Amino acid sequence: MPIRTRRWNDPPEPGDGHRLLVCRYRPRGVAKADETWDAWDPHLGPSKALHAAMYSQSASTLPWATYRRRYLDEMKAQRARIAALAERVGAGETITLLCSSACDRESRCHRSLLRELIEGELQADNLTGGKPSS
Repeated sequence: MPIRTRRWNDPPEPGDGHRLLVCRYRPRGVAKADETWDAWDPHLGPSKALHAAMYSQSASTLPWATYRRRYLDEMKAQRARIAALAERVGAGETITLLCSSACDRESRCHRSLLRELIEGELQADNLTGGKPSS
């Protein structure tokens, strides 16, 4: 399935398709002309509270399992956005989900969880013959 994940500062590559920034916060100090993304949807990033709990400067950051559960729970309110992305991917469009430049472990980043949600929506659509999943 044509869903890629990268960091926003990774140079665009052929085949990236639509580059979607899915961070809660827009990168600081990046001029509009220097943006490497086509669109930004902060609603697909973790909430401000979850972001703060995970990325605070204190040593008490959330365990990955807790972060994962909370992020997936938050994304229930974003089903329409996720379904719209799945529809685009299902139609053959490539979408690259972009996250923070500091987020160097894709396997421990919400962008990997978001990709799973989009892929799950695609599978549900295939099972239901394109009818919206409930």
